[in-house]
Amino acid sequence: MSSSNKIRSEARDTGRWGPRGTAGATFAGLLAFEGVAKRFGRTAAVEDVSFSLAPGEIVCLLGPSGCGKTTLLRLAAGIERPDGGRVLFDGQEMAGPSRFVPPERRNIGLMFQDFALFPHLSILENVAFGLRNLPREEARLIARHALERVGLAHYAGSYPHHLSGGEQQRVALARALVPRPQVMLMDEPFSGLDQRLRESVRAETLTLLRETRASCLLVTHDPVEAMGLADRIFLMRQGRMIQAGTPEQLYRHPVDAAAARFFSHANELVGRAVDGRIETALGYFPMTNHPGSAEAIVLVRPQGIRHAPDGEGPEGYVTEARFQGDDVKCSILFKGLEDPLTALIDARQAPPRGSASRFAIDPGHVFIFEKPKSSSIS
Repeated sequence: MSSSNKIRSEARDTGRWGPRGTAGATFAGLLAFEGVAKRFGRTAAVEDVSFSLAPGEIVCLLGPSGCGKTTLLRLAAGIERPDGGRVLFDGQEMAGPSRFVPPERRNIGLMFQDFALFPHLSILENVAFGLRNLPREEARLIARHALERVGLAHYAGSYPHHLSGGEQQRVALARALVPRPQVMLMDEPFSGLDQRLRESVRAETLTLLRETRASCLLVTHDPVEAMGLADRIFLMRQGRMIQAGTPEQLYRHPVDAAAARFFSHANELVGRAVDGRIETALGYFPMTNHPGSAEAIVLVRPQGIRHAPDGEGPEGYVTEARFQGDDVKCSILFKGLEDPLTALIDARQAPPRGSASRFAIDPGHVFIFEKPKSSSIS
C-alpha cells in the first residue's frame, strides 16, 4: 500500500485514533551513517562517525553543546551535506559521493526545540501541513484525529500563540508524526519546557513513538532525558562518538572519567596502585579500568556513600546535612582529605550535621581510571 493510500485508509478508521486513542503505525526505516564527516571552515564538526539505527529503535545523541550531535541530525535530515562518508535509509544512499536526496524526498519527520509552528495557520492547519499530497478534506480529517490522540482536538481552530509551551510541543509532535515518517528526527524537543511539564510530555512522546513504531534519532544534552527515552545512547565529544550502548551500560560502565562525570556528579580522589589494588583515603578498591600506573583518578558517586554506624568503613565528620525529601545531601570530611565529599543518604538513615560516624562505600558507584600526566584533582 502506498503512503498516501495507507493514510487515507487510517483516516476512515476513526476508531483507531478515537479520543486519546492509539496512534497508527508506520513502517520503520533503518538509518545508517558510514564514516560521516562534516567541516565548517577549519572546524571539524563531525569526524568519521559510523552507526546504524534499527527499525523502530529510539536512539539519543548525547553530549555537550558543540559536540556535533545536531550536525549529525541535520545531515540525516538533508539540511546539510556531508564532506565525507555516506548517509543511508534502508540501504539506499541519501547523501554521499554519488548522490544527494533533498529533505522533502526523504520519509522523515522533523521536530525542533522551538517547535517551528506557523503562527498564521490554525492548529489544525499546522498539523495538516505535511499532508499536502492528499485532498484537503482528507488531510484535515487525519490532522483532527492526530490532535485527538494528543488531547488537543478542542484547539483545532486556535492559533499557536493561544497555547502553552507544552501544548505547542504536542502539536509539533502530531504534525511530525501524521505523515507516518519512517524515521523521526528530534532536536532538543523538550528543552523549552519547565521540569514538571517536561517529564509528562516526554512520557507522552515515548508512548506515541512506541505506538507508531517509527525509528527515532533524538538530540539532547540531558543525560536523564537520554536514559529515560533511549533504547541506546551515543555519547558524543568533539565531533566523535566516544561510547555507544544501552543507558545502563553507559551509566554503569563509562569508558572514561569524562563520560562518568557526564552522567552524574562524582567525588574525585587521587588513588595509588598498591599490591594490585588502588589505595585511597576511603580504603582499597579493585584495580578495574586501570592499566596499573602509579596514580589513578577515583570517582565516587554521592549515592555510593552510605551511612554504616556499626560497620568497618572509613570514619567521617558530617559538616553539612540538607534534607531533600527522600534523601539528605551530606558533606562529609574524611581523614586524609582536605575537602569534604558529597553523599546522598536515605533520609531515614542520614546522620545529623556535626556528628562523626562510619560510612560504607558501594564499589558499584566507584570508577577508576588512569590519571593523565597533566591531570590535577581539584
